[in-house]
Amino acid sequence: MTPVLAAATGFACVALFLTIVWAIQLRTRNAGMVDPVWSWSLGFLAVWYAIFGDASVETRLVLGLLGGIWGFRLGTHLYFRNAGKPEDARYAKFRNEWGAQANRNMFWFFMFQAVMAFLLSVGFLTVAYRSGAPSLPLVILGIVIWIIAVAGEGIADRQMEKFRADPATKGKVCNAGLWRYSRHPNYFFESLHWIAYVPLAIGTGYWWVALIPAAIMAWLLLKMSGVPILEAHLVKSRPGYADYMRTTSVFIPWPPKSSGR
Repeated sequence: MTPVLAAATGFACVALFLTIVWAIQLRTRNAGMVDPVWSWSLGFLAVWYAIFGDASVETRLVLGLLGGIWGFRLGTHLYFRNAGKPEDARYAKFRNEWGAQANRNMFWFFMFQAVMAFLLSVGFLTVAYRSGAPSLPLVILGIVIWIIAVAGEGIADRQMEKFRADPATKGKVCNAGLWRYSRHPNYFFESLHWIAYVPLAIGTGYWWVALIPAAIMAWLLLKMSGVPILEAHLVKSRPGYADYMRTTSVFIPWPPKSSGR
């Protein structure tokens, strides 16, 4: 399968997945399931390209495993986080602002998510259709970055789950563990994850394309649907969050400032 055909059919599948989720939320009035399905869809694209690409079998196997495991883990985490819960504050805000146009606008928002998934997947596509194979040191480097990123995100997720499950911390700000050094360590490691595919693409004339997903993900999280909406909600709902913002790095883990600065 040519890279254009693989990309086109992969995008069509993701658009279909998200259209089904949109149709379900018409009944449930809860758009939160778009998060796990979107993550699973990206894992699907990694495996899709790995199956139909023409890079070496070893390269495609590494790609399929890394991208597929990452997408499955993140999607499953988000599924259990959202299942049975009220609609995420981000989507509830959109629904209230859109009013009578909420169903239509939500559909196009989901299709925007499909486009973003496709753009992020160019990192996978670059590796799946590369000529030759990356050197062993580059493969090891990619795997090491992937392990750090996925482990870091998993640790941050578990720390937040433990914090939320403790009745003693209800309504408080989580500033323990990785959350002491970054207000959004999960977002940081999520963006770092996309760097893992860059070493696997080095050696081709278009390896730099693999850098695009990391930039897109950081932009989405820092400027679009991640930090701005979430923190606007937390400042209003969590006493002490404004001070937490003043002392703690927004993204890259870094030693906190003293509250007096």
